[in-house]
Amino acid sequence: MAKAVVKTDKASPAVKNPQNKKNKKKEFWKKYPKFTAKEENVKKVTPALPPKAPEEFSSNWKVLQALLKPETSSPVPTVTNPPKKQDKGLKKEEKVNGKEKPESKPKTVAPKVNGRMTADDKGADTTDKSKEKKRKLPKETHRPALDPKKKPSEESPAEPPKIDLWFDGVDPDDIEAALGPEAGQIARQMKGLPENKSDAVDKVLVKDRAFEGLTRTVAMDCEMVGVGADGEESILARVSIVNQFGKCVYDKFVKPTERVTDYRTAVSGIRPQDIKNGEDYKVVQKEVSEILKGRILVGHAVHNDLKIFFLDHPKKSIRDTQKYKPFKQRAKCARPSLKLLCEKILNVKVQTGEHCSIQDAQAAMRLYTMEKKNWEASIKAKYIRTKKEPPKKTTSSSSL
Repeated sequence: MAKAVVKTDKASPAVKNPQNKKNKKKEFWKKYPKFTAKEENVKKVTPALPPKAPEEFSSNWKVLQALLKPETSSPVPTVTNPPKKQDKGLKKEEKVNGKEKPESKPKTVAPKVNGRMTADDKGADTTDKSKEKKRKLPKETHRPALDPKKKPSEESPAEPPKIDLWFDGVDPDDIEAALGPEAGQIARQMKGLPENKSDAVDKVLVKDRAFEGLTRTVAMDCEMVGVGADGEESILARVSIVNQFGKCVYDKFVKPTERVTDYRTAVSGIRPQDIKNGEDYKVVQKEVSEILKGRILVGHAVHNDLKIFFLDHPKKSIRDTQKYKPFKQRAKCARPSLKLLCEKILNVKVQTGEHCSIQDAQAAMRLYTMEKKNWEASIKAKYIRTKKEPPKKTTSSSSL
């Protein structure tokens, strides 16, 4: 029998080995690396498409689907409308696993009342509000910072308009009467005077932070009331004494010794309730005499005040502003009143209404302290002159 011939794969020249081709390509591209870079860029990667049939699903794909299921099943949190600048980036639709997310409905914002949200908006998410606040902070940085102590009040009254005053040397009281209280207040501020008239007078007549006790020089003034059938006779109702700096050191109402027929309230300022429980006359007389003993007494027409007390004081120690000659010359009056002297010399108005014995005593003391040096020098020269001059001898007629 003849032997069967078996053909092997090596003998078949028609079959090509693909591995040899790959090796040849590798050797070729190693020699020419520039062409490799171009070829790599030209090559297109075909995307892997998802399997169509359920049999084609691999185990890894099934695991991935299991991980993605709880995320897609969970409800999507509501997102508030972002500011306008970021709208473009958020308008694009997001896809998860090839499916579009359901669009979140925009929340309707309730109108604000006086800059505050209504009670219906209290249930809104606090997280959304905090985000909005954070976004608004950089926009408000250009505003000026307010003082934390001063809170702006919406109901604060508007300041009154300032009046342009061009009056020079005009009394603020006259300006107030002509233009109103606002103009008078502005005029006092321009002159540096306090708003209250009594404070303005006290500022001139009383020395601030001065000694409040008795001094070597004191000023006294008294207020009287009328007694008798016509009320023409006077009795003591009040006495006030101030020291050299205008500080009151003694002030008492006196109980009347007779029935009062005229209180003279418009001038004296005395009312029945003031003197009803006043001090006894003899007690006041004794206390005043002890204060005046050995001191210089200042007053305006002070002889009337001494007369009502039945007291006598050395003439050398009395300083009467009504009888001082330089004051008479300035006021151009033989018997100037205290009100006139204060207007001419001190530029202050006193006794505009009811009189006050304390203020009158302060005014007399201030007039004296302004002319103290000249006044005391003139009195000293007067008494030295009288001592030097010998008494005149009376010539007796010779007997014929």
